[in-house]
Amino acid sequence: MNTVTRPRILVVGAGFAGVECVRRLERKLSPHEAEITLVTPFAYQLYLPLLPQVASGVLTPQSVAVSLRRSSKYRTRIIPGGAIGVDLKSKVCVVRTITDRIVNEPFDYIVLSPGSITRTFDIPGLTDNAFGMKTLAEAAYVRDHVITQLDLADASDDPAERAARLQFVVVGGGYAGTETAACLQRLTCAAVKRYPRLDPDLIKWHLIDIAPKLMPELGDKLGRSALEILRGRGIEISLGVSIEKAGPEEVTFTDGRVIPTRTLIWTAGVAASPLIATLGAETVKGRLAVTSEMCLPDHDGIFALGDAAAVPDLAKGQDGAVCPPTAQHAMRQGTHVADNVIAALRGQPLRPYVHKDLGLVVDLGGADAVSKPLGVELKGLPAQAVARGYHWSALRTGVAKTRVMTNWLLNAVAGDDFVRTGFQSRKPAKLKDFEYTDAYMTPEEVRAHVEGAGKARA
Repeated sequence: MNTVTRPRILVVGAGFAGVECVRRLERKLSPHEAEITLVTPFAYQLYLPLLPQVASGVLTPQSVAVSLRRSSKYRTRIIPGGAIGVDLKSKVCVVRTITDRIVNEPFDYIVLSPGSITRTFDIPGLTDNAFGMKTLAEAAYVRDHVITQLDLADASDDPAERAARLQFVVVGGGYAGTETAACLQRLTCAAVKRYPRLDPDLIKWHLIDIAPKLMPELGDKLGRSALEILRGRGIEISLGVSIEKAGPEEVTFTDGRVIPTRTLIWTAGVAASPLIATLGAETVKGRLAVTSEMCLPDHDGIFALGDAAAVPDLAKGQDGAVCPPTAQHAMRQGTHVADNVIAALRGQPLRPYVHKDLGLVVDLGGADAVSKPLGVELKGLPAQAVARGYHWSALRTGVAKTRVMTNWLLNAVAGDDFVRTGFQSRKPAKLKDFEYTDAYMTPEEVRAHVEGAGKARA
């Protein structure tokens, strides 16, 4: 076969699911069997669970950005951009490149793993005044911003301004929010020792969530342990509370409290990528409805997985149960869907995805952690060893593992220098500036665009 007649496999997204899928395809398919293409804005896989440690300076950004070009079997063509629409009928994916050029990418098989975006609500001022914790750029920006507040508070002679700059609000009592609040609180408490003009008691961290419990997935016992650890550090935790209004210099809670602050970090859950809505297919709470083989019903060659797909969780044995949007499921779904794509390519039967959850790990910084590996509840140093051991082993390359381990050791021995990089220092950037959620097409726009391109070629 020549390159023109080879089946075209298109993978959308370079998260845990997409990268594991591509690597499996590269290993198990010979070069003449198929052409593999990956659509992603960046040529790296982001190890998302460690972003709070990037924000707090424990890890460098490069440590959690694992290069896609280090594989010895690397042969995948990368399109630097984001998919903004998919026409299932014509089997064409519409891609906006990083230079804003719109290109049509035809496919025979497509694996949709575009991941998720930060879930927001219609709260006045939220997207204009809150920071997120979903991308590498956001984590680096938040670190700069937090240290900037210490610098400005130290330089200010206005007691009200100083107090406001030293109050920080994190919304979201799940893993991302809890770890973000825990890691950044440790950062500010360590940094304030370098600011002799600042009163450490003025630094106040607030962690709020509308749910009645902190990290309910951990269970009551470990959830209470995490709550006690954070409150013991001075973090004020408010449950059953959310944000009513977000301003540039204050945040109003739903219980009526008004907190003067320059820092609002929003981590209240995720939603499936808007790309899924462009397909015009059935969804389950925004995630694409797929079979247990991760296929789109009634459409040949269409696969979806990860945060963007409602993959049935057969291991739970409950009707309607779907796999949670976690890294351990995404990684295993990636290898499994690659095997199913290969099976479809070779005319073999597809296998359903089944994986029993291995447990949960939550790193609260320093020696503090809570973990539940295989149902065993741990806290303190044993839990921290499990949490870091799990993250370290999940990193895909030896170089990434070496960088992360070196960073952990160096931070434990030497601490942090609390340096600002000046990242976009003169241009404020908030939630709306990082995820480009307005770039996607409607199903009608996708269809019109593909048909227009076809007529132009004719």
